Formats: sequence, structure tokens, C-alpha cells
Amino acid sequence: MTTFSATEPNPDLPNPEPQGGLYDVAIVGGGPVGLAAAIACKRHGLSYVVLEKGCVVNAIFDYPTDMTFFTTAPELEIGGHPFVSPFDKPKRVDALQYYRKVTQAEGLNVRQYTRVEKVHAAPAGFTLQVEAQDGRQDVVEARRMIVATGYYDSPVQMGIPGEDSENVSHYYTEAHPFFGLNVTIIGAGNSAADAALDLMNAGANVTMVVRGEGIRNTVKYWVKPNLENRIKEGRIAAHFRSQVVEILPDAVRVQREDGTTFLLPTHFTFAMTGYLPDLDFLEGLNVAEQADGCLVLSEHHESTVPGLFVAGSAGYAGRTNQVFIENGRIHAEHAVSEIARQLASAGARGGAAL
Repeated sequence: MTTFSATEPNPDLPNPEPQGGLYDVAIVGGGPVGLAAAIACKRHGLSYVVLEKGCVVNAIFDYPTDMTFFTTAPELEIGGHPFVSPFDKPKRVDALQYYRKVTQAEGLNVRQYTRVEKVHAAPAGFTLQVEAQDGRQDVVEARRMIVATGYYDSPVQMGIPGEDSENVSHYYTEAHPFFGLNVTIIGAGNSAADAALDLMNAGANVTMVVRGEGIRNTVKYWVKPNLENRIKEGRIAAHFRSQVVEILPDAVRVQREDGTTFLLPTHFTFAMTGYLPDLDFLEGLNVAEQADGCLVLSEHHESTVPGLFVAGSAGYAGRTNQVFIENGRIHAEHAVSEIARQLASAGARGGAAL
């Protein structure tokens, strides 16, 4: 069988059909890593389906409207398709267009707005219970599975009163609706920094509440000094060594390091508290974890459950700041190569039983 490397584009290849409704690979997550896995499956002649609970590259869609990526366009490429951008570091809108065009050019088999509710081990591999946006239930069967769900859809909850109110969000999109309003930002990472500067420039009254002693060192090198200077100037207020302990309709209650509290008048709160992978749909498979919450994975990104692979940041709960599109796409290629080897060795490709 002729195969193509994951860096040699060939969009004219057909998508292999599942034999008897059984796919070679079920890919959970339609972000860049999941799409990279789909392209690799196609090049290896494996039947596959991508199951995405939102739209294609849903996490990028949820990024701030005018966000600029930390990395350059070539490092975001998948399947050998060039990512042409007018900027050295592409913007969110450029990435959305790029991944749409790759999906279309490759004719990838992506089922959008299809949530995987539960995964069961089965004699042939795995059975996935899925639910479409309209509530219809379905079952997908596959010999192997790749989880590429990332972590951006699962914000870290603070567990404080008022966190679930309408004037609180764990996601920031754009500044315009908050012109002239008091906005509190919880956190001091990249998302918090970008939001604070954008809101300030749009005329919002911005206050940051930060548990640590300052802005995190992991904030983008061209953003951190800008934010720190705006804080020094007083254009952005900041309370360090402090935390929000309650969110009220018109204020947040802030607790200082010494235990004293005060009310901070607030119209809207952005809780930029970080994100962690949500793998509840794998409950019951007994996937082994390390002490820091990262999964136990082989060099090919196979979990301790045979046939279950995890690519990208979904497997790195304790190290999400180390896994990005740039290296997650490589995880996907390695995983698919190993799956192709396993299925060929077992004579399972093309519909034969395991």
C-alpha cells in the first residue's frame, strides 16, 4: 500500500471507508491537532472520523477576536499545507481561515457539533456514545482512538459564591461592550494580560486581582513590559497578593494576603484562571495518570489503555504550558504512524478482525 508522509500534501486522496461501520480510528476533537491526525490517517489509508463538540478549531474560535499568536505561521501548519499570513505572527482570523481551507481542501471527515458522552472498551476496540446538537444519540465504533480535545474548553473553577452569575466569564473576546464600565480581571497570565490591555485601550476601567506578587514571567515578552508600565502609570489598577473570594452583582469581594477584605465596584468580571483538560468521557477506562495529573503515555502517545492515544495538551494537565499546536501536531503524526503499524501487524486494516 502506498502511503504519504504527513508533510506531503495530497488532497486528492479519497477518505477510506469504514468496513462494516467500524472505523480504523475515531478522533475526538477537531482542533489543529485532531485535524493533523485526520490528515495523517488519510495519508496512511486508515478510515477515520473526527468528532468535534463545537465547530472546527473551536478553541481558536473562542480566542479573543483580535488575538495574535505567540508563534509564527509555519509552526501552525498541518499536513504540509503552507500557512500564508501577512503578519510574522498570524492573528486568530488568519488561523480560522487557514484551518477551514485545509479541512475543505483535504475533504476531511469531520462531524461538527457532535459531543462524545462516553467511551467503552469493545472487542474490536472502542464504542463511543455521541450526541448531536439536536439531541440525537448515536454510536461510533473504532479499532483505535485518538483524544485531541485540548484543554481550552474546560476553565479552572474558583469555587466561590457568584462565579456562575451572568456578569462573570472565563473567556474574553473583545472590549467594545465594556467601554466606560468597571471591569475586574482575575489572573496574571497571557489571557489576563491581553484582556487588560485591550479593555484599557477601549476605555474600560480595568482592575487586576492577582494572587502572586506580579505579572507572570510566562506572559509574552512584548506584552509583559507594556502591561507593567500601564500599571505603574495607574491606567490599570492592580491588587497583588490578593484573591477574589465572592462575586456580587455590583462588586467583587477581595481578600488580601493578611486576611482583610474590601469591596471592589465591578460591572463585569473576567476570571482568567486557566484551563485544564476534561477527560470525563473516558471515565471507566482506568487511564493511568502521573502525580501531576499528566497521563502516562508512551513515546507514541499511547495511554495505558491499549489502542487509546492522546495527542496534544489533553494528556498534559500538569504541563499545559509546555504543549501547544506546534508540538501537538507532531504527537498526532506519531500516534497515527503507530496505529498504522499496529493495524498492519494485526492484519486489521481493511476490515479484518483484530
